[in-house]
Amino acid sequence: RYPKTSHLLQPQGAESVSAGETLTLNCSVTGKVPVGPVKWFKDSGSGRQLVYEDKGSFPRVTRAVSGSDTDFTIRISDPRPEDAGIYRCVKFKTGLGGEEEIRSGAGTAVTVSARPSAPSVSGPPSRAEPGPPVTFTCTSGGFSPRDITVTWLKNGAKLPAPQPRVLPAHESVSYSMSSTVGVSLTAGDARSQLTCQIEHSTLPAPLRATYNLSDALRVPPRLRVGTDPAAPVALNESVTFTCRAEGFYPKDASLTWLENGNETNLGKPSPLAENPDGTYTLQSSLEVNATEQRNQSVFTCRVVHDSQPPVSANATLRLSQPSPEPGKGPTSPTPGKCAVEPSPALLGNVYLHNLYLFYLFKFLFYPRDRCPQQK
Repeated sequence: RYPKTSHLLQPQGAESVSAGETLTLNCSVTGKVPVGPVKWFKDSGSGRQLVYEDKGSFPRVTRAVSGSDTDFTIRISDPRPEDAGIYRCVKFKTGLGGEEEIRSGAGTAVTVSARPSAPSVSGPPSRAEPGPPVTFTCTSGGFSPRDITVTWLKNGAKLPAPQPRVLPAHESVSYSMSSTVGVSLTAGDARSQLTCQIEHSTLPAPLRATYNLSDALRVPPRLRVGTDPAAPVALNESVTFTCRAEGFYPKDASLTWLENGNETNLGKPSPLAENPDGTYTLQSSLEVNATEQRNQSVFTCRVVHDSQPPVSANATLRLSQPSPEPGKGPTSPTPGKCAVEPSPALLGNVYLHNLYLFYLFKFLFYPRDRCPQQK
């Protein structure tokens, strides 16, 4: 039996500590007590778990007063969320049959507050073009208690977003969270930033993670092809075709010229230019002579951007007065023959000849009409 003049004192009903600090659990005995150890246990669902005794190795647990017969206070270094629970100081009596539990403390309910990990923001698996909303996700974990606030911002302006999903849904020693937001990208987002901000009771200031929207953005080029001088052009005149691929992102792009579907390396590219909004422009020119053979030739500007299918635009070279093909002109004679144009005198002779033949025919075949019949 435990002497009535002796007491086991565990004064702390509850204790809260932040992860990484030191947790102190007080326990003392007074008066005359039987011989036997004092041990610390933590209640668990399957019974109780030994936390400390003088025998054995407990790396994170030490006695506050080593060797004391009355003070059995312990210190737990670097407490973690999984250390949360009810701790009890228990007195045992050593007898012939072994150790017998004779007194247990009231218990101290320990909660461990843990800071959330630094948030991380992820975007879509591949680049997206301006238009429908794109989903971004922010994650953090290892925090306790459960309540956490997440705010999304684009270039400092708050975005509407659903409440974060916190797991597990049931009571736990620590939690993780996932928050999503939909963002409609624009061509000007090459310089925009998306921020995930989290607030928690353990944090002196919010934690933030930033995502550059340029990492998720693709803006296809706009193509323009022009000619100088404008069509139609004179035979053998020098003509310059200019192609501009404008407003694209990212900057990976290649420009190729084709003449009637055949690639040519005569194009002269200009240096890649960055626009004020962060997009890019690429320009190339192609100079040709407006020969007879090039009349109605089609010149195509083809651009491959960010490994996407090529886009193209074209212009046609047209001569203002194309030369007739040899042998097909209106005044060209047929080989081996002369070309004759009838004169007015010749046409008059033909008319008189035809008139003479008409009257001769009438005289021969209608003799009664030549002179009147006498009575």
